Amino acid sequence: MEPVPFDERETVPRAPGRRASYALEGDGAWIAQARHLAAAFLTRARAEDGARVSTRAVEITQLVVSELVTNARKYAPGPVGLDLRLTGDAVEVVVHDGNPEAPVARNADPDRVGQHGLEIVMAVAQALDVRQEAAGKSITARISLLT
Repeated sequence: MEPVPFDERETVPRAPGRRASYALEGDGAWIAQARHLAAAFLTRARAEDGARVSTRAVEITQLVVSELVTNARKYAPGPVGLDLRLTGDAVEVVVHDGNPEAPVARNADPDRVGQHGLEIVMAVAQALDVRQEAAGKSITARISLLT
């Protein structure tokens, strides 16, 4: 099933930035689609708002979206929410899922296959925040647009 946009809009007038929100439900290729949504969001911000967005920032944002959405899909029940928002010179990627447990980065192990997603996100993001919500948690990664 394709991602379902449930709230895509610019922020309130005079509020800096742009935001978009998507509900990612069902099975299918929606991890790849979430990456595409993130790239399209930043491309629109560049073209329509004149935001300074480097090509590398788009690539890093797609990587972060892919890792966070994959983890949510793998470890949490129910639908996944993806919010993208511009805040000054950064984009914030927020993934909501139904598992209230905070993810834990594992110790470095070059022999481990897989389970490096959170480590990757922590390495490329300016900041990472995990918050418990009424029905799960949200993870916010902040990425510089000028990277």
